[in-house]
Amino acid sequence: MTSIHTERALEDEICRDLAAAGKEVVLATQALLASEAELRTMRRIAAQDEFAVEAGDASALRLLAAEAHARPERRPFILGPHINIYNRAALAEHAALGAGTWVAPVELALDGVAAANPPHDRVRGPAGAMASEVFGFGRLPLAFSARCFTARHHRLPKDSCDFRCRGDADGLLLASGDGQPFLVLNGIQTQSAAVHSLLTDAGALRAAGVARVRLSPCANGFAEVLRQFDAVYNGGAAAADALGALRHLTLPGTLVNGFAHRRPGLNAVSAEATTRT
Repeated sequence: MTSIHTERALEDEICRDLAAAGKEVVLATQALLASEAELRTMRRIAAQDEFAVEAGDASALRLLAAEAHARPERRPFILGPHINIYNRAALAEHAALGAGTWVAPVELALDGVAAANPPHDRVRGPAGAMASEVFGFGRLPLAFSARCFTARHHRLPKDSCDFRCRGDADGLLLASGDGQPFLVLNGIQTQSAAVHSLLTDAGALRAAGVARVRLSPCANGFAEVLRQFDAVYNGGAAAADALGALRHLTLPGTLVNGFAHRRPGLNAVSAEATTRT
């Protein structure tokens, strides 16, 4: 129990240091809860109000909605991408619960994001106009399981795995029958083998009313990924040049953006192609 308290104190200290440096800190609850300990952690995160909270599943959503109803002055919570909100009616229903930001499901196309929360007619709730966020970089989280695939691969029980996942920072690659990269096992997640990137889609994101882009870390080159996204999104740099810089990095997979354009997720769709179609 002492080690748990020490870990929580360290997490709180890191969060406060980030907040003091001017960063907005968000504590996200898990997308899949599989133990009483994980339920306790979810309840603790949902109950605190020092930092914003992202609901990872329906159980966290229920607690956060109750907190928002009991304390209207509480900061708005965030709807995580695994809440699975795909249209305006569903988004309006969740906005009424006290949410202030919606993270769209990773497979929802940008025109679907715009239809659910149009920039000219945003969904509104007690927290005001809803902000839209999308997953903009990283291996896509496709599915979750109560079983840890990494532990099973190493023939270890989940609860005493010695954190073997540290040795596979970008997960365990699975290939198809013909040897092509297919999926990645990363703990309890099944992820895409390719790396989703919206680096060249800044204009489409703005047109869809997206206010935030989520960048998921990778083991190598992520600092450069951050620099290139900042250069394009905030500095007006040429997206083609930035994309070329990313392709020279040792990233864990090829760059794709098909889901954003109603194409298969493994497709790489150029900005020029989306303009023509």
